[in-house]
Amino acid sequence: MAIVDVVKYNGGTDIFAWKYPNEELGTWTQLIVNESQEAILFKSGKALDVFTSGRHTLDTANIPILRKLVNLPFGGRSPFTAEVWYVNKAYDLDIKWGTASPIQLQDPKYNVFLPIRAFGQFGIQIEDSKKCMVKLIGTMPVFDKKSVTNYFKGLYLTKVKDTISSYIIKKQISVLEINAYLDEISETLKSKMVEVLGEYGIRLVAFYVNDISVPEDDSAVIRLKDALSKRAEMDIIGYNYQQERSFDTLEGAATNPNSIQGNIMGVGMGVGMGVGIGGTVESQFAGLMNNIMTEVRKKKCPNCNSDIDKDTRFCGNCGYDTNTKVENNVEIRCSNCGAKLSPDLKFCPECGDRYNKCPNCKGDIPEGATICPICKEPVPRKCPGCGADIINKNDKFCAECGMSLVKKCSSCGKTIEGDSKFCPECGNKLK
Repeated sequence: MAIVDVVKYNGGTDIFAWKYPNEELGTWTQLIVNESQEAILFKSGKALDVFTSGRHTLDTANIPILRKLVNLPFGGRSPFTAEVWYVNKAYDLDIKWGTASPIQLQDPKYNVFLPIRAFGQFGIQIEDSKKCMVKLIGTMPVFDKKSVTNYFKGLYLTKVKDTISSYIIKKQISVLEINAYLDEISETLKSKMVEVLGEYGIRLVAFYVNDISVPEDDSAVIRLKDALSKRAEMDIIGYNYQQERSFDTLEGAATNPNSIQGNIMGVGMGVGMGVGIGGTVESQFAGLMNNIMTEVRKKKCPNCNSDIDKDTRFCGNCGYDTNTKVENNVEIRCSNCGAKLSPDLKFCPECGDRYNKCPNCKGDIPEGATICPICKEPVPRKCPGCGADIINKNDKFCAECGMSLVKKCSSCGKTIEGDSKFCPECGNKLK
């Protein structure tokens, strides 16, 4: 194999450390190191020297230890094998992160359990090239952004979950108000991670939490927002929940002229005009309240639809156990051969076709389909960065790696969501 005459960096901008592929070097080899780079020469597993920016000649005058390890003679060009590693010292401020699964926390203000997601980005710089190479990179051929997120995923996810939980639980901050503290949370997380990354020769330049949110399609979130909307409406009009229930009850009684509640409405009007009806009013009002409380304590039997007390387990009319859970008996069939499938299977036991489970109805989605043929829901998208399933169709960022899922047409600038390959506005092919 020919001896290399010139060694220089050929890696991409998103690569932090890159190994020169050829190890056949020789004395007088020219080692070129660009600005914001450092080169490290390894021989027999030992780091000989660190070269800063500029042009360096590999000879015994520049590297005295090289003659001792390689046993080079003077006065001639001598071949030897060694590894050259280039380390990128430039700042990289666009490393994405995100929580892979929601954090389940109880909101201290509304006392309901809500799922929370968080995502953001952070920036690093290789501060000590030799320490990073020895303690972290090892024998890998390339060390890039993906390697950083994989290596430190456990660190930042643990710190993120712990810090957000502390702000919500210990400081009694509502989940719906947590975004007002993003700067504080970001600084707290940075201070917790700086020392750990420093042990590997990496400087944490910045750590940002861009958003802390709750899934809009979660049932608990929907109920909470509906309740808050209702309360805001009551505050604007000027009444509370107990008054609203009273209004609904009296309105229902007034619309039924044959009931005692309907009669009491007329009696109440008489009282307002000063008509003395004494004990009659008292007895009718007591009857009204008794009927109201009786209706509140009733429930319907799921089997025969009879009215029974809400605390009663068995129906007195048909004997049905009201605690019986209703199971979903919808059969799952293989989209290829029609054989019956179990939700815990991964492949069809009859034809061996892969079971592509629909997250909505558990039905088998045929390969290449974009819509589930059973429930007509869209098939989850794939993240172009890490390949993770995007379950929520409204997500604009991947919960696994934080990559943006929204595209912009380079021709007309239209924002495009989904997996479209061409712009619907101008027809331009999307990258």
